[in-house]
Amino acid sequence: MSAPTIADALGRGRNGFTGLRLALALAVVVSHAFSVTTGAAGDEPLARLTGYTLGEHAVNGFFAVSGFLVTMSCDRRGILDYALARTLRILPGLVAATLVVSLGLGAAMTRLPVSEYLREPGLWSFISGTLTTFKSNAALPGVFEANPYRAPLGTVWTLKYEVLCYLGVLVAALCGFLRRRWSALVIVAGLALALTIVGGLRGSDLPKGTETALRLPLIFAAGACLYLWRERLRISGAALACLAFAAFVLARTPAYPALLFLAEAYGVVWLALGPLGRGLFDPPADLSYGIYLYGWPIQQSLHALWPQMSGPALLAPALAVTLPVAALSWYGIERPALALKARALGRRRLGTIEPAGP
Repeated sequence: MSAPTIADALGRGRNGFTGLRLALALAVVVSHAFSVTTGAAGDEPLARLTGYTLGEHAVNGFFAVSGFLVTMSCDRRGILDYALARTLRILPGLVAATLVVSLGLGAAMTRLPVSEYLREPGLWSFISGTLTTFKSNAALPGVFEANPYRAPLGTVWTLKYEVLCYLGVLVAALCGFLRRRWSALVIVAGLALALTIVGGLRGSDLPKGTETALRLPLIFAAGACLYLWRERLRISGAALACLAFAAFVLARTPAYPALLFLAEAYGVVWLALGPLGRGLFDPPADLSYGIYLYGWPIQQSLHALWPQMSGPALLAPALAVTLPVAALSWYGIERPALALKARALGRRRLGTIEPAGP
C-alpha cells in the first residue's frame, strides 16, 4: 500500500501539529538548561553530535511547521484574514511578555531601587527595542548582572525571521506565486544552494548570523513547499530515511547543513501528518508560544537566585513555573486575541490551526 499524499493526510482532519509544537517548545527549554548557567551552548551533547544544539533543531522544526501552516492559512483564507491572523497571533503575546518581564520580573530582580529602575532609560529602550526590532541581547538595568547571559528575553530574536517569512508569504500571495508551485521549489533550491556555496567558501569561519539568515528562511520555505505540493508529495518514512541518510553520508561536506535542514522540514510534517502524528497528544491549549517566550526569563531568574545549581538541576522547577505562566498567556492573552480576529471578520469560530512564531 502506497503512502498517502500530504493532501490526503490533511483531509483526515486529526493531526499532531499542536502536540508537536508543544514538544518543540519544551525542547528549547531543555536545551537552554545546558547553556544558561555556563554561557556555552556547545556544552549540550547534541551540539557536538550534529553541529547544532537541541534548541536550534527545535527552532528548525518550528519554522518548518510555520511555513507549512502559515502558507496553508494564506492559501485558504485570503490576504486580509491572513494579515490579521499573523498580527494577532504574534503581537499580543509578545507585548504582554515584554511588559511582564521588563516591568514585573525586572523590577523584582534588579539590584536597583524600584523607583530608580523605573526611571532608567535602559528600561524603556529595552521595551521599545524588543517590540520594534526583536532585540534579544539587550539587558535590563541591574538585572542578571552575574549571569553568563544578561538578556532577559533571549529567544525573541527568531521572531524577526518569522515576521520576514510571513511578509514573504504575503508578497507571494499578492504576486500570485502561491498558485505557481514551481516558484516555491526555485526558492528552496536557491536558498539551499546559497547555503552550500557560502558554507563551502567560508567553512568553519562562516558567521553564525549569516548561516541563520539562510537557514531559517530555507526551512520555512521548505515547509511552504511541502504544502503547495501536497497533491504530489507523500508522507513517506522511506523518503525521510533517504534524506536523513544523505545528510549522514555528507556530514563532513558543505552540503550537510542544507540536507539536514530539508530532512528536518520534511520530518516534522511527516511526524504531524503520519501515523505517529495522529496518535500524538493533542492538547486543547496551544502553550508553545508562551513556553518559548517565558522559558528563558524563568531559567535566567532561577539561575540568578540559585547560582550554585546547574542548569539541568533547575530544569524541573523551570518547567514547573513555565507551564502555568504559558497557560496564563494562552488563556489570558493569545486565545482572546485570536477571538478578536474571528469577530472582526464576522465569524463565530476559527477554522484553521493558528501557528505561533518561535
